[in-house]
Amino acid sequence: MTNEKPIRVLIAKPGLDGHDRGAKIVARALRDAGMEVIYTGLRQTPEQIVSAAEQEDVSVIGLSVLSGAHLHLFEHVLDLLRQNKMEDVSVIGGGIIPDEDIPKLKALGVKYVFTPGAGLQDIIAKIREIA
Repeated sequence: MTNEKPIRVLIAKPGLDGHDRGAKIVARALRDAGMEVIYTGLRQTPEQIVSAAEQEDVSVIGLSVLSGAHLHLFEHVLDLLRQNKMEDVSVIGGGIIPDEDIPKLKALGVKYVFTPGAGLQDIIAKIREIA
């Protein structure tokens, strides 16, 4: 028996997105895989997301964006993590993100980007890899 503590993941919907079905499906899959998941709900500001990540002591933040504002929102979250000396928190993303924006997000510091159709087992494996 292992005493290893579960991976803590915060799933957030930054910006004005009104749809969270995908985020909820991912959150449930992560819980089923033994992770502790905090879901912040819809329309969160980057400040709210980083504050929740700090309060909940998470290892990974998963951002789900469908609105097209992913570059701005991800950059703002990553900047706030740096300002708060939380560089040890990894950021992953998912949603409607054009292929040409994925290298830009990775250059900002996003560890992985999952587009529609990504397998839940792939997401779980990548989170385990980076946590």
